Amino acid sequence: MLEKLAFSSVTEQRRTRRWGIVFKSLTFLYLFILLFIGLGWFSDNGVSMSDKHTALVELRGEISANSVSSAANVNEGLKNAFKDKNTQGVILRINSPGGSPVQAGYINDEIQRLRVKYPNIPLYAVIEDICASGGYYVAVAADKIYVDKASSRRIYRRANEWVWFHWNNGKTWYRTKITHSR
Repeated sequence: MLEKLAFSSVTEQRRTRRWGIVFKSLTFLYLFILLFIGLGWFSDNGVSMSDKHTALVELRGEISANSVSSAANVNEGLKNAFKDKNTQGVILRINSPGGSPVQAGYINDEIQRLRVKYPNIPLYAVIEDICASGGYYVAVAADKIYVDKASSRRIYRRANEWVWFHWNNGKTWYRTKITHSR
């Protein structure tokens, strides 16, 4: 009889301990789920933007099919930036020595297509240290191009049209078509 009482007491202690562990684990899990939801870790792209914002797309390094700055990568970033309903503007930050004219042309074409599809979202190209050749070919599709005053002037040729980028009023670069007689 004493043995049964002791055994039932031990059994009750085990049962109480198990239920305590279950409830503590459920509480712990609940708090972590709240934390994950609060931090936005369950969103599709890992970034939760609930307010209006300016999107930033970067074009860094050589523009080529097998680089980070390939047309496929940059165009995907541009599409995501423009299609977000809270995007108020897009900044294309360029730091590139140029590269493939074909890849730069694909990016330029995509920018022009997106500008037609989303006419109310402005696109600004911001030039950092270097932007030559294909980088400028991409930049000319933007609404405005902003460059530091230390950057040099550039000329590029697109089809039969020459464009000169020149510094004006210490604030922004302007593009001017160069006409010449044949």
